[in-house]
Amino acid sequence: MTNELTAAQRWERIAAAPDEKINLAEAALLIAAEEYRGLDVAAYLERLDDMGAALRRRLRQDISTTESILALNRYLFEELGFTGNAAEYYDPRNSFLNEVLDRKVGIPITLSVVYIEVGRRVGLPLHGVSFPGHFLVKCTVRDGAIVLDPYAKGVSLGLDDLVQRLKAWRDGLDPDPDMVKNVLAAASNKDILVRMLRNLKGIYLHQRALTKALAAVDRIIALAPRAAEEYRDRGAIYHDLECFRAALADFRRYLSLKPRAPDAEAIGEKVGELQQVAARLN
Repeated sequence: MTNELTAAQRWERIAAAPDEKINLAEAALLIAAEEYRGLDVAAYLERLDDMGAALRRRLRQDISTTESILALNRYLFEELGFTGNAAEYYDPRNSFLNEVLDRKVGIPITLSVVYIEVGRRVGLPLHGVSFPGHFLVKCTVRDGAIVLDPYAKGVSLGLDDLVQRLKAWRDGLDPDPDMVKNVLAAASNKDILVRMLRNLKGIYLHQRALTKALAAVDRIIALAPRAAEEYRDRGAIYHDLECFRAALADFRRYLSLKPRAPDAEAIGEKVGELQQVAARLN
C-alpha cells in the first residue's frame, strides 16, 4: 500500500491551503492531471526550474527590472518560441500547463502562468491580473507597475491600451478610473486557478463533455465554495446527466447563496419540478 497522495487528494490540500502557500505551477499541473492520469507533475516543475536557471545564468547581478523583463521576453518568445494559439484557441490542450510546456502554445492565462513562474525564478515580482476577457501579468516596480501581455509576446501595455481594451469589452462604454484600477489588482493563486478551470468548463460544455465539465466545476467549488453560479451550473450538468437529486441539491444551494438572482424564479421552478422527480424516485 502506497502513501502517495492521488491527484484528487493533492487538490483537496491545495483548496484548503492559505493562498500564499499554494504552488501555482503545481496546482495548474494538477488540473491537467485530471485529463492526463499518471502525469509526472514533478518532472514539469523541474522543467520550469531548469528554464529559470538557464535564464538566470544570463543575467547580470546589477540588471534592472526592465532589462530582466526584456530578457525574459527574448528567452520565452524568441528563443523557446512560446506563442498564442489563435488558430485553435478553444483546444482544451491550451488550458493544460503540461501541454503548453510541451507544445509551446497556449491561451493568455496559461502563457501567463509560464511567464510568472519563469520570471519569479529569476527574481521578478510578477503577479497575474484577471483583466476582463484576456488575462495579463503585472510587474511591481518602485513607482507603480508594468502591465504585460504574455499572449502578445510580453508586450508592455500603457494606460491608453488598457482603457481601449476595457472599452471594447464594455461595447464602447468608457470605463471610469476606478474600474481600471480595480481590474489591475493582483489575482490570487486561487483566482488564477478558478479562471483556468472556468475556461475548461466552458470548453467542455460546448463539446457536451459533461463528465469532464463536472470535474472542472467540482474543483472550482473546492476553491471557491461560495461561488453561487457554480452550483447553478453544476446543477444543470447533473440534470443533463439525470442525477436529479444532486441537481436539486445544487439548485437549492444556488438559491440560498443568491436568492435575488435574475434567474431565481426560473431556478425555483426547476427546484419544484425536481422535487416531484425525487419524490417518485424514493
